[in-house]
Amino acid sequence: REAFTKGNITKEELTAVEDRLIADLIQKQKAAGLPVITDGEFRRAYWHLDFMWGFNGVKEIELEHGYKFHGQETAPGSLALTGKITGTNHPFVEHFKFVKQFEDEHTTARQTIPAPSQFLAELFREDNGITTRSFYPDLEELIQDIAAAYRQVIKDLYEAGCRNIQFDDCTWGMCCDHGYWTGRQKDKSVTIEGETAKYLRINNLALEGRPHDLAFTTHVCRGNYNSTWAASGGYEPVAPILFAKENVDAYYLEFDDDRSGGFEPLREVSPNKKV
Repeated sequence: REAFTKGNITKEELTAVEDRLIADLIQKQKAAGLPVITDGEFRRAYWHLDFMWGFNGVKEIELEHGYKFHGQETAPGSLALTGKITGTNHPFVEHFKFVKQFEDEHTTARQTIPAPSQFLAELFREDNGITTRSFYPDLEELIQDIAAAYRQVIKDLYEAGCRNIQFDDCTWGMCCDHGYWTGRQKDKSVTIEGETAKYLRINNLALEGRPHDLAFTTHVCRGNYNSTWAASGGYEPVAPILFAKENVDAYYLEFDDDRSGGFEPLREVSPNKKV
Protein backbone atom coordinates (compact mmCIF):
# COMPACT_ATOMS: atom_id res chain seq x y z
CA ARG A 1 0.00 0.00 0.00
CA GLU A 2 2.87 2.34 0.76
CA ALA A 3 4.38 1.54 -2.63
CA PHE A 4 1.08 2.43 -4.30
CA THR A 5 0.82 5.67 -2.35
CA LYS A 6 4.32 6.60 -3.52
CA GLY A 7 3.40 5.80 -7.12
CA ASN A 8 5.73 2.82 -7.39
CA ILE A 9 3.00 0.33 -8.32
CA THR A 10 -0.36 0.67 -10.07
CA LYS A 11 -3.80 0.27 -8.53
CA GLU A 12 -4.15 -3.01 -10.43
CA GLU A 13 -0.90 -4.30 -8.95
CA LEU A 14 -2.02 -3.34 -5.45
CA THR A 15 -5.36 -5.10 -5.95
CA ALA A 16 -3.60 -8.25 -7.15
CA VAL A 17 -1.50 -8.33 -3.98
CA GLU A 18 -4.58 -7.72 -1.83
CA ASP A 19 -6.51 -10.49 -3.59
CA ARG A 20 -3.70 -12.99 -3.08
CA LEU A 21 -3.21 -12.19 0.59
CA ILE A 22 -6.94 -12.16 1.34
CA ALA A 23 -7.40 -15.56 -0.32
CA ASP A 24 -4.53 -16.90 1.79
CA LEU A 25 -6.02 -15.38 4.95
CA ILE A 26 -9.42 -16.95 4.29
CA GLN A 27 -7.83 -20.37 3.95
CA LYS A 28 -6.21 -19.85 7.35
CA GLN A 29 -9.56 -18.81 8.82
CA LYS A 30 -11.16 -21.97 7.47
CA ALA A 31 -8.31 -24.13 8.72
CA ALA A 32 -8.82 -22.66 12.19
CA GLY A 33 -12.48 -23.69 12.04
CA LEU A 34 -13.92 -20.18 12.13
CA PRO A 35 -17.62 -20.05 11.14
CA VAL A 36 -17.22 -16.65 9.46
CA ILE A 37 -14.67 -15.45 6.93
CA THR A 38 -13.54 -11.87 6.26
CA ASP A 39 -10.95 -10.03 4.22
CA GLY A 40 -9.11 -9.06 7.41
CA GLU A 41 -9.62 -5.43 6.32
CA PHE A 42 -6.52 -5.92 4.16
CA ARG A 43 -7.78 -3.40 1.59
CA ARG A 44 -7.86 -0.57 4.13
CA ALA A 45 -5.36 1.94 5.38
CA TYR A 46 -7.53 2.56 8.45
CA TRP A 47 -10.14 0.31 10.03
CA HIS A 48 -12.84 2.98 9.64
CA LEU A 49 -11.84 5.87 7.38
CA ASP A 50 -11.64 3.90 4.13
CA PHE A 51 -15.31 2.96 4.49
CA MET A 52 -16.27 6.57 5.25
CA TRP A 53 -14.30 7.85 2.26
CA GLY A 54 -16.42 5.51 0.13
CA PHE A 55 -19.57 7.59 0.65
CA ASN A 56 -20.52 10.22 -1.90
CA GLY A 57 -19.91 13.71 -0.52
CA VAL A 58 -16.82 12.73 1.50
CA LYS A 59 -13.13 13.30 0.77
CA GLU A 60 -9.88 12.23 2.42
CA ILE A 61 -7.91 14.82 4.41
CA GLU A 62 -5.16 14.98 7.01
CA LEU A 63 -5.46 16.78 10.33
CA GLU A 64 -2.68 18.24 12.44
CA HIS A 65 -2.74 15.24 14.78
CA GLY A 66 -3.69 11.57 14.63
CA TYR A 67 -5.64 9.61 17.21
CA LYS A 68 -4.02 9.61 20.64
CA PHE A 69 -3.38 6.17 22.11
CA HIS A 70 -1.65 5.32 25.38
CA GLY A 71 1.81 6.64 24.59
CA GLN A 72 1.43 6.66 20.79
CA GLU A 73 -0.26 8.61 18.02
CA THR A 74 -1.60 7.32 14.71
CA ALA A 75 -1.25 8.83 11.26
CA PRO A 76 -3.39 11.99 10.94
CA GLY A 77 -5.93 10.79 8.37
CA SER A 78 -9.50 12.03 8.55
CA LEU A 79 -12.31 13.24 6.29
CA ALA A 80 -14.23 16.30 5.19
CA LEU A 81 -17.52 16.78 3.43
CA THR A 82 -17.72 18.02 -0.15
CA GLY A 83 -21.50 17.82 -0.39
CA LYS A 84 -24.52 15.93 0.87
CA ILE A 85 -23.87 12.33 1.95
CA THR A 86 -25.25 9.40 -0.06
CA GLY A 87 -24.39 5.72 -0.15
CA THR A 88 -24.79 4.63 -3.76
CA ASN A 89 -22.02 2.67 -5.51
CA HIS A 90 -19.98 2.13 -2.36
CA PRO A 91 -16.68 0.35 -3.17
CA PHE A 92 -16.99 -2.00 -0.19
CA VAL A 93 -19.77 -3.87 -1.98
CA GLU A 94 -17.25 -5.07 -4.56
CA HIS A 95 -14.81 -5.88 -1.76
CA PHE A 96 -17.44 -8.11 -0.20
CA LYS A 97 -18.15 -9.92 -3.45
CA PHE A 98 -14.54 -11.09 -3.54
CA VAL A 99 -14.89 -12.69 -0.08
CA LYS A 100 -18.33 -14.11 -0.88
CA GLN A 101 -16.89 -16.44 -3.52
CA PHE A 102 -15.00 -18.35 -0.79
CA GLU A 103 -18.11 -19.24 1.22
CA ASP A 104 -18.87 -22.94 1.69
CA GLU A 105 -21.27 -25.06 3.73
CA HIS A 106 -19.22 -24.39 6.88
CA THR A 107 -18.61 -20.64 6.58
CA THR A 108 -20.43 -17.34 6.08
CA ALA A 109 -18.81 -14.23 4.63
CA ARG A 110 -18.93 -11.29 7.04
CA GLN A 111 -18.56 -7.60 6.22
CA THR A 112 -17.19 -5.35 8.97
CA ILE A 113 -17.92 -1.62 8.81
CA PRO A 114 -17.56 1.29 11.23
CA ALA A 115 -20.85 2.15 12.93
CA PRO A 116 -22.85 5.22 11.88
CA SER A 117 -22.10 6.71 15.30
CA GLN A 118 -18.38 6.46 14.50
CA PHE A 119 -18.92 8.31 11.22
CA LEU A 120 -20.89 11.02 13.00
CA ALA A 121 -18.15 11.41 15.61
CA GLU A 122 -15.47 11.71 12.89
CA LEU A 123 -17.42 14.48 11.18
CA PHE A 124 -16.98 16.60 14.32
CA ARG A 125 -13.44 15.55 15.23
CA GLU A 126 -11.15 18.54 15.87
CA ASP A 127 -11.97 21.18 13.22
CA ASN A 128 -14.02 18.85 10.99
CA GLY A 129 -17.20 20.27 12.47
CA ILE A 130 -16.65 23.59 10.68
CA THR A 131 -16.93 21.97 7.25
CA THR A 132 -19.66 19.60 8.40
CA ARG A 133 -21.86 22.45 9.63
CA SER A 134 -21.36 24.34 6.37
CA PHE A 135 -23.18 21.51 4.56
CA TYR A 136 -25.42 20.48 7.44
CA PRO A 137 -26.36 23.38 9.73
CA ASP A 138 -29.21 21.14 10.91
CA LEU A 139 -27.88 18.15 12.88
CA GLU A 140 -31.09 16.20 12.32
CA GLU A 141 -30.67 16.40 8.54
CA LEU A 142 -27.11 15.09 8.91
CA ILE A 143 -28.25 12.17 11.07
CA GLN A 144 -30.99 11.28 8.60
CA ASP A 145 -28.61 11.41 5.62
CA ILE A 146 -25.98 9.27 7.34
CA ALA A 147 -28.60 6.69 8.29
CA ALA A 148 -30.01 6.66 4.76
CA ALA A 149 -26.53 6.24 3.26
CA TYR A 150 -25.88 3.29 5.55
CA ARG A 151 -29.22 1.73 4.68
CA GLN A 152 -28.27 1.98 1.00
CA VAL A 153 -24.95 0.24 1.56
CA ILE A 154 -26.60 -2.43 3.72
CA LYS A 155 -29.19 -3.02 0.99
CA ASP A 156 -26.49 -3.30 -1.67
CA LEU A 157 -24.43 -5.67 0.48
CA TYR A 158 -27.51 -7.82 1.08
CA GLU A 159 -28.27 -7.97 -2.64
CA ALA A 160 -24.64 -9.04 -3.17
CA GLY A 161 -25.31 -12.00 -0.88
CA CYS A 162 -24.17 -10.65 2.48
CA ARG A 163 -25.98 -12.14 5.49
CA ASN A 164 -23.61 -11.09 8.27
CA ILE A 165 -22.54 -7.50 9.02
CA GLN A 166 -20.60 -6.22 12.01
CA PHE A 167 -20.55 -2.64 13.29
CA ASP A 168 -17.18 -1.70 14.76
CA ASP A 169 -17.77 1.09 17.23
CA CYS A 170 -15.32 2.97 19.45
CA THR A 171 -17.83 5.63 20.47
CA TRP A 172 -19.28 3.48 23.25
CA GLY A 173 -15.83 2.64 24.57
CA MET A 174 -14.90 6.32 24.70
CA CYS A 175 -18.14 7.07 26.56
CA CYS A 176 -16.95 4.65 29.26
CA ASP A 177 -13.63 6.48 29.71
CA HIS A 178 -13.53 8.92 32.63
CA GLY A 179 -10.55 10.83 31.27
CA TYR A 180 -12.24 11.33 27.92
CA TRP A 181 -15.33 12.79 29.56
CA THR A 182 -13.28 15.08 31.76
CA GLY A 183 -12.04 16.69 28.55
CA ARG A 184 -15.44 16.74 26.84
CA GLN A 185 -17.10 18.44 29.81
CA LYS A 186 -15.31 21.67 28.94
CA ASP A 187 -18.26 22.08 26.57
CA LYS A 188 -21.18 22.43 28.99
CA SER A 189 -23.66 21.48 26.27
CA VAL A 190 -22.18 17.97 25.98
CA THR A 191 -23.47 15.25 28.32
CA ILE A 192 -22.97 11.51 28.27
CA GLU A 193 -26.75 11.08 28.24
CA GLY A 194 -27.08 13.26 25.17
CA GLU A 195 -24.19 11.67 23.30
CA THR A 196 -25.24 8.07 23.96
CA ALA A 197 -28.83 8.83 22.97
CA LYS A 198 -27.57 10.35 19.72
CA TYR A 199 -25.31 7.38 18.97
CA LEU A 200 -28.08 4.89 19.69
CA ARG A 201 -30.54 6.73 17.50
CA ILE A 202 -28.31 7.01 14.44
CA ASN A 203 -27.30 3.34 14.66
CA ASN A 204 -30.89 2.18 14.98
CA LEU A 205 -32.02 4.45 12.13
CA ALA A 206 -29.40 2.82 9.91
CA LEU A 207 -30.75 -0.61 10.85
CA GLU A 208 -34.38 0.17 10.08
CA GLY A 209 -35.92 -2.20 7.56
CA ARG A 210 -33.05 -4.68 7.52
CA PRO A 211 -34.04 -8.15 6.28
CA HIS A 212 -34.85 -10.69 8.99
CA ASP A 213 -32.16 -13.07 7.75
CA LEU A 214 -29.37 -10.48 7.90
CA ALA A 215 -27.38 -11.00 11.11
CA PHE A 216 -26.07 -7.78 12.68
CA THR A 217 -23.57 -7.52 15.51
CA THR A 218 -21.69 -4.73 17.28
CA HIS A 219 -18.06 -4.90 18.34
CA VAL A 220 -17.41 -2.34 21.07
CA CYS A 221 -13.77 -1.42 20.62
CA ARG A 222 -11.58 0.50 23.06
CA GLY A 223 -8.96 1.14 20.42
CA ASN A 224 -5.85 -0.87 19.69
CA TYR A 225 -2.77 0.41 17.91
CA ASN A 226 0.64 -1.25 18.13
CA SER A 227 -0.64 -3.10 21.22
CA THR A 228 -1.63 0.15 22.94
CA TRP A 229 -5.10 1.37 23.88
CA ALA A 230 -7.22 4.51 23.66
CA ALA A 231 -9.99 4.07 26.23
CA SER A 232 -10.54 2.36 29.56
CA GLY A 233 -13.41 1.86 31.97
CA GLY A 234 -16.23 -0.60 32.52
CA TYR A 235 -19.40 -0.71 30.42
CA GLU A 236 -21.65 0.57 33.24
CA PRO A 237 -22.13 4.12 31.85
CA VAL A 238 -23.53 2.87 28.52
CA ALA A 239 -25.00 -0.53 29.40
CA PRO A 240 -28.67 0.49 29.90
CA ILE A 241 -28.89 2.14 26.49
CA LEU A 242 -26.42 0.10 24.41
CA PHE A 243 -27.15 -3.41 25.63
CA ALA A 244 -30.89 -2.98 26.04
CA LYS A 245 -31.81 -0.73 23.14
CA GLU A 246 -29.46 -1.10 20.17
CA ASN A 247 -31.22 -3.23 17.55
CA VAL A 248 -28.48 -5.76 16.89
CA ASP A 249 -28.37 -9.51 17.43
CA ALA A 250 -25.16 -9.81 19.43
CA TYR A 251 -22.18 -7.96 20.90
CA TYR A 252 -18.46 -8.60 20.77
CA LEU A 253 -17.08 -7.10 23.98
CA GLU A 254 -13.57 -6.76 25.36
CA PHE A 255 -12.91 -8.18 28.83
CA ASP A 256 -9.21 -8.82 28.42
CA ASP A 257 -7.88 -6.87 31.41
CA ASP A 258 -8.84 -4.74 34.41
CA ARG A 259 -9.45 -1.73 32.18
CA SER A 260 -12.63 -3.40 30.91
CA GLY A 261 -14.32 -3.55 34.32
CA GLY A 262 -16.49 -6.40 35.57
CA PHE A 263 -19.29 -8.44 34.05
CA GLU A 264 -22.07 -6.74 36.04
CA PRO A 265 -23.16 -4.45 33.15
CA LEU A 266 -24.17 -7.55 31.16
CA ARG A 267 -27.33 -7.69 33.27
CA GLU A 268 -28.65 -5.01 30.90
CA VAL A 269 -28.37 -7.20 27.79
CA SER A 270 -31.87 -7.83 26.49
CA PRO A 271 -32.94 -11.52 26.41
CA ASN A 272 -32.99 -11.78 22.62
CA LYS A 273 -29.28 -10.94 22.23
CA LYS A 274 -26.03 -12.85 22.53
CA VAL A 275 -22.65 -11.80 23.89
